[in-house]
Amino acid sequence: MRKDITIPEVKDVHIAIVQEYNPEFEWNDWNAYIINEWLDAIETVIVVSSGSNAEKKTSTMRHVIQHMPARSFAKVELLQEEVLQFTNEFRVSFFAEGQLFDKKFVFQENSVSPQNIRKIPVMDLKGVLGK
Repeated sequence: MRKDITIPEVKDVHIAIVQEYNPEFEWNDWNAYIINEWLDAIETVIVVSSGSNAEKKTSTMRHVIQHMPARSFAKVELLQEEVLQFTNEFRVSFFAEGQLFDKKFVFQENSVSPQNIRKIPVMDLKGVLGK
């Protein structure tokens, strides 16, 4: 039965980790964002995130965004700097065009670093895109 289910390839939806200044704490925070680069809205977006290395594993976090308009972005979670040393995975599932879409985005250990920062689509910020 599972072989009968076709899940189309995800294009134009991304997870980005962006460093932003937090004026309340006068500190730069690392935040994970989901980006909808589609020309249509996406619905019931579920993001499940976790991180791990050889010795440790983070808690699994779950987030739901009911509606994301076309060409928009939404903050998913704050990431502590220590967690960036882990391999971080974000599983994203959503509905669009009457279909279920699903993709896993991975940030390898220490990949969120100044040499990997670039302009992020839709956002007017710089960060690292998950692969």
